[in-house]
Amino acid sequence: MNKTIYDISNILIIGCGGAGLRAAIEAKHNNLSVKILGKRNKNDAHTILAAGGINAAFGNLDNEDSWLEHFADTYFEGYEIGDPDLIEYMAKNSPQHVLEIDKWGANFSKLANGKLNQRYFGAHKYRRTCFSGDYTGQSILKALLKKVEELNIEINDSEYVTDLLVEEGTCFGALSFNINNGLVTTHLADAVILCTGGHTRIWSKSSSRKYENNGDGLYLAFKAGCSLIDMEMVQFHPTGMLTPDEIAGTLVTEAVRGEGGILLNEEGERFMKKYDPERLELSTRDRVAFANYTEISNGKCSPNGGVYLDISHKSKDFIIAKIPKIYRQFIEYQMIDISKEPMEVAPTAHYSMGGVYVDAFQHSTQINGLYAAGEVSGGLHGANRLGGNSLAEILIFGKAAGKSASNYSKNLNSVVRSQSVINNAQINLQKRIKKGDQLSFPLLIKLRQLMWDYCGVVRNEEKLKRGLDEVKNIKRLLEEVEVIVSDGNYQDLVNIYDLEASLFAAESTILSALYRKESRGSHQRSDFKDLEGSFKFNTLIKNKYGELKCDQKPFKKMNKNLVDTISSIERDIDIKNKLLE
Repeated sequence: MNKTIYDISNILIIGCGGAGLRAAIEAKHNNLSVKILGKRNKNDAHTILAAGGINAAFGNLDNEDSWLEHFADTYFEGYEIGDPDLIEYMAKNSPQHVLEIDKWGANFSKLANGKLNQRYFGAHKYRRTCFSGDYTGQSILKALLKKVEELNIEINDSEYVTDLLVEEGTCFGALSFNINNGLVTTHLADAVILCTGGHTRIWSKSSSRKYENNGDGLYLAFKAGCSLIDMEMVQFHPTGMLTPDEIAGTLVTEAVRGEGGILLNEEGERFMKKYDPERLELSTRDRVAFANYTEISNGKCSPNGGVYLDISHKSKDFIIAKIPKIYRQFIEYQMIDISKEPMEVAPTAHYSMGGVYVDAFQHSTQINGLYAAGEVSGGLHGANRLGGNSLAEILIFGKAAGKSASNYSKNLNSVVRSQSVINNAQINLQKRIKKGDQLSFPLLIKLRQLMWDYCGVVRNEEKLKRGLDEVKNIKRLLEEVEVIVSDGNYQDLVNIYDLEASLFAAESTILSALYRKESRGSHQRSDFKDLEGSFKFNTLIKNKYGELKCDQKPFKKMNKNLVDTISSIERDIDIKNKLLE
């Protein structure tokens, strides 16, 4: 791995999912040179796993809907610790971005009058989720890739970024190696945008694929000098598949419940009546996940240790029209026809609501020239993400980050470059290649299981402290990990970086979970079961003298005009009777 090449662009984007592609399009529209780096094939980015829909307050079916209603649902169901500026920006701008991506080829479902169709998603007061069947993320990704191709934006697949290049608080590029041929590239840029996704793969049951979402973008940002926000806030989606083992945790989209699916325990009880009698299956994800977890823990579980999700009361034609991907998914993996029998499901680690701390308007980080967008950034969702907001987030804030980075590049009077920083990054990469008595992948598997056991859906201090000790024990083994590279085989190198990032993400999550001694949204503590007003803040993970330290940041208050407007919005969400229309 001695050969190194240099590459120069105005804007470097790390991550080729929806946020990265939308950022690139915006930068290209600003007449700048743009390069995108991705770890996997550009047609198979993680965005395609976002199935159910994208939110925009058009009011096409419920004319009472508005951006204010969308704001209220997002803010209050995030337990009031989401950044109100971020939420307002998303709620106001989502309609224009949804129309734009539909025009580019996302091909959303339409009503007879030609307007976009909209469905219910959990905890939304009105029908505001636009969709393409149950493959909305895939439709959006295809539309973005088509636009990127039209604009001749370069995408480099199979590049693993090991370090951001930072000198005196300014980011000037990144170092990567090609996972297929080992070629090392130093990427020089005026500005860098992180769009690398979250860290939910560090749990054994996850809706992420086996080799994605290890928190590598979070680790890159932290090493560069950024703080992280709300790392304890990890969304466990209520419904993941249980079998076979190789796909355990695979998402069963919320669209199933949005289209009328009901949850039952082994006794045939529609148990959501106990946990949220008004909203039932369309309650917030944190409450439905907690309900599923509780029923399973109380022994009222299905043969494979889950609960039942049943939509067999709907016609087969309806099911195939509304959720075709899920219909095929259960036939292919379990030989189950969901129009005739229920699905077995259980909670699965799904979404990182915390992430890199960014400015609400610029999506800039604490490092000059470094921006972040999509799941790698934090602050929008608070303690609970509403379904359909993530696809809106990647388009809206991908564009915002692309615009801000472009303005930064255009206004530069001089560029920062440091050969010593580049040399150190290259040396650090070479140091990873060594003999040893440990292997990365078994340690990754061990880490994922201990995170599920000690920092899962419901947490307590004893388990969290034990989990932290176990994480630190694995960290001590890093120096003993063997990394061997050869022509055409660089998987050991990928694994060691995945392990380092996963350990960092795990330690950050546990430290934040220990710090928050209450139950709020997705963060549930069996030893602190109540929501506490004194904990209405955001947690911050900082680098203090080389160690991870957790601190608190007072939550941002809404401006008075918005407070007065929002206070008049009726929060009594009653969709019980609408669910089975």
